[in-house]
Amino acid sequence: PRYLPQSMKVNELEGMPILSYRECPITGLGGFSKRLLDILGASGALVLFSPLMIGIAIIIRLTSPGPVIFKQRRVSLAGEVFKIYKFRTMSHVDDEQPDTSWTQRDDPRITRIGAWLRKTSIDELPQLINVLKGDMALVGPRPERPELIARFRDDWRGYMLRQHVKAGITGWAQVNGLRGDTSLRKRL
Repeated sequence: PRYLPQSMKVNELEGMPILSYRECPITGLGGFSKRLLDILGASGALVLFSPLMIGIAIIIRLTSPGPVIFKQRRVSLAGEVFKIYKFRTMSHVDDEQPDTSWTQRDDPRITRIGAWLRKTSIDELPQLINVLKGDMALVGPRPERPELIARFRDDWRGYMLRQHVKAGITGWAQVNGLRGDTSLRKRL
């Protein structure tokens, strides 16, 4: 196995070795083009939406105590952990414990403005900064929390294939209405 190309993997299926070859989509001209599109798209969107983002930041600051931006550990390409940015949509608690489940629709911690931000997905706009930083792409699988990945990786065959591409602000599951507390099998 040490002489195999980097993208060649040896797997086993019922005792029989199987060689699989996967071309990396993030190298070469394709990777450069995608990154350039992400940078141009995120920059343009930040310019376009900056008045809205400033207004939302002011409303969050005036309507509830705590930071305007919520930061949370997420996982992207090759298992790299980064801090995702979102507008804060819940009441702030100084001693927040990491939650290993999804937020429920009628969670009492969600603020009034937060409910609207979530419904319209405007709470995701700060992720444009994550795209500029290179943590995320505009399009790709949604990044998940490390605790949830540890829970899903052994239960769902193929789940870790998501780690072969950079996480995105939007992707197939979001476009098809599969977000939050929905069927993981359908999202995959």
